[in-house]
Amino acid sequence: MSSWLSNAVFYQIYPQSFRDSNADGIGDLPGILEKLEYTCLQGSTDQEVKNVIYDSRKVEEGSLFICIRGAVVDGHKFVPDVVAKGAKVLIVEEAVEAPEDVTVILVKDTRYAMAFISAAYFGYPAEKLKTIGITGTKGKTTTTYMVKSILENAGYKVGLIGTIEAIIGDKVIPAKNTTPESYVIQEYFHEMAEAGCDCVVMEVSSQGLMLHRTQGFVFDFGIFTNIEPDHIGPNEHKDFDDYLRCKSLLLKQCKVGIVNRDDEHFEKIIEGHTCSLETYGFSPEADLRAEDAKLVGGKGYLGISYHLKGLLDFHVEIDIPGKFSIYNSLTAIAICRHFKVSEENILKALKVAKVKGRIEMVKVSDDFTLMIDYAHNAMALESLLTTLKEYHPHRLVCLFGCGGNRSKLRRYEMGEVSGKLADLTIITSDNPRDEEPQAIIDDIVVGMKKTDGKYITICDRKEAIKYAIEHGQPGDVIILAGKGHETYQEIKGVKYDMDERVLIKEVLEELKK
Repeated sequence: MSSWLSNAVFYQIYPQSFRDSNADGIGDLPGILEKLEYTCLQGSTDQEVKNVIYDSRKVEEGSLFICIRGAVVDGHKFVPDVVAKGAKVLIVEEAVEAPEDVTVILVKDTRYAMAFISAAYFGYPAEKLKTIGITGTKGKTTTTYMVKSILENAGYKVGLIGTIEAIIGDKVIPAKNTTPESYVIQEYFHEMAEAGCDCVVMEVSSQGLMLHRTQGFVFDFGIFTNIEPDHIGPNEHKDFDDYLRCKSLLLKQCKVGIVNRDDEHFEKIIEGHTCSLETYGFSPEADLRAEDAKLVGGKGYLGISYHLKGLLDFHVEIDIPGKFSIYNSLTAIAICRHFKVSEENILKALKVAKVKGRIEMVKVSDDFTLMIDYAHNAMALESLLTTLKEYHPHRLVCLFGCGGNRSKLRRYEMGEVSGKLADLTIITSDNPRDEEPQAIIDDIVVGMKKTDGKYITICDRKEAIKYAIEHGQPGDVIILAGKGHETYQEIKGVKYDMDERVLIKEVLEELKK
């Protein structure tokens, strides 16, 4: 054997910033359990751990496995399997049978524990970022992008986690959940810190709060936009009170809370808050308020203006229609005020802030306005159409379909809403999934016929869009509803590429010929 080899010292490099309590260079159990209450049922906490896993399929030799009890699958049932794969530490909510050389740690709630374990595993990355969490029934997505736009315009590097995607520098990751699992959040935070981000703005869902996905750190800023009955049912919230209670948890997990003063549930929202509190809205009691709001518009676009009063004082104009756009912009301004962003930068950023599929205006003509929106249920569609009617268009044209393998009631309701509010409805296909597109359209027509609204049916979505553009009249507002940010159409279990922006471009090219 070579002399250098016989005298060499070998080091095992552990991933990420795994917490090392004794500074020996190796991630260890005491390091990642330091902020948790637990009982060691068997084995030793003097245990080296290679990685943290909550998906049994990814376990390998030396893993710490967290037994998560879900609505469908219970991780405790996979203990024999993960032990056979080499797991050395189990985090459990109940006693389990395991070999003597496996450490078993009992905690009250494994989801709660996973949040703190994940934070420790990645070296508490939230401490290296300014963290902004936004919750509420409506406005989360738009507001996150507004905040990102304003802060980036002011020179900050901003990460984003939301319904549509996660953004880390130039890296874009399509979203599976509005608020990912705690491990994923901490992994994203770690990547953001490594990429040189100054801050992160993220959407915080009621499910995310209820399932402890945002534990393990404290938000610098927690924002509550509004609340309406939603997400109530099996595997979600048992009733509205539970939904509100879960949403309000954010105000117990942040340093500064920023809340919509106009919400009728304001007093219940702030009940028991542990943060310093600021408010926004139209109310004279709001710390940051909008006055003298006016609808504005131009060739091919709609917007709104208002005067900002209270903590700041200047005129605001944004190229996104509706009263809710005022609330979204107020929220963004209230946050960015804490980052010492100038009035000039705020106004500049608000003018260019766009959210894919959220009242996204697509310029096709100076004569009429066309926009894309994700409204895919009756409540969202009613809110959208009511807002657009305030601009008194020549005609309000609504193009939409409904998803397959979903409640027929939704189809009836959306048909009835469009029939009452739109001057013309173009009924087409959305994501038919396993159903026949025409059968879904027929269901929508059932609701439509409860009204006197005019409608036509065109099954092919591209052809429907072509009809809408080709027959657009001066002063029309045309809304393509339902698909929003989605860039696919799901048919018989297969997702096909279908981006409405691409379809519009193709239609315009065809109409030129």
